[in-house]
Amino acid sequence: MPVERILFPTKFRELSFNSLEQLFVLKQAGLKEIILCHVISRESVGFVPFGGYMKDEEERLREEATVRFEDWRTSIAEKGMDSKIVIRVGEPVPQILHAAEDEKADMIVVGKKKKALELPFAGSNTLEIASRSSVPVLVSKYMVHYEIEGEQHERVNERIFERPMLVTDWSEPSLRAVDFLKSLHPVIEEALVFHDIDVEKVHKKHTQDLAGLKKVTIEKLGAVCDELKGEGAACETHLGAGDVLSEILRVSRDRQASMIIVGTTGKGRLSEFIHGSVSHEVVKASELPCLLVP
Repeated sequence: MPVERILFPTKFRELSFNSLEQLFVLKQAGLKEIILCHVISRESVGFVPFGGYMKDEEERLREEATVRFEDWRTSIAEKGMDSKIVIRVGEPVPQILHAAEDEKADMIVVGKKKKALELPFAGSNTLEIASRSSVPVLVSKYMVHYEIEGEQHERVNERIFERPMLVTDWSEPSLRAVDFLKSLHPVIEEALVFHDIDVEKVHKKHTQDLAGLKKVTIEKLGAVCDELKGEGAACETHLGAGDVLSEILRVSRDRQASMIIVGTTGKGRLSEFIHGSVSHEVVKASELPCLLVP
């Protein structure tokens, strides 16, 4: 599943262009066009008492966005790629999803605004887009502030495709994530493939001893690595044991991953959004960019 067209929605917040720049390297993996998208909120141009729809205000906001995008398009063209401007009016989530479908985008890239340390790295709109999108969604997180064991840190996420960490649970979405990762091989220096063993569950069921499960899991991880190596990307495998979110965060930090890739699994995509899932918890908790593959 090569990434030839990316939809990049933005509200022109601080560091948005920096997030866009991190995508330019994907030209080496086949990226041909970036669709620059801005959604004007209905509240900005909506009905006002005795005034009706503010058409002039819509035109002004469209012109502002177009001027900003034209500057970005110059940078995209300098990298040898095409670009297109899409400006819509309405609610952000459905308009972004419709734009991705209409433009036949292979991936949606959403950013995060700067937030206080105690807040998650992704809000409800981002998670809803990831839940409802039929194509992979990258949450870029160019600059983040976070805390580990009481110490505050700042991180700038650059060269995000160099050392991606794939989290697999052998589900269909995680297998599709493997295929997606393979398509990125020209820009990968080394991939990490990770699986977490639920030790408590193994002991409760008594269907398989832990040593046997570990052996099988290592073999399956090795097979995934062999696929990636066959595409020319270096690869290493890692096992975790315990709380899956904690283990994903630990290994991604210990092994200096540049991104986390995970399939959006669960009984239902809507159920994931309402009740939460591992993929969504990773997006909210990790300081790294997260790529969710449906």
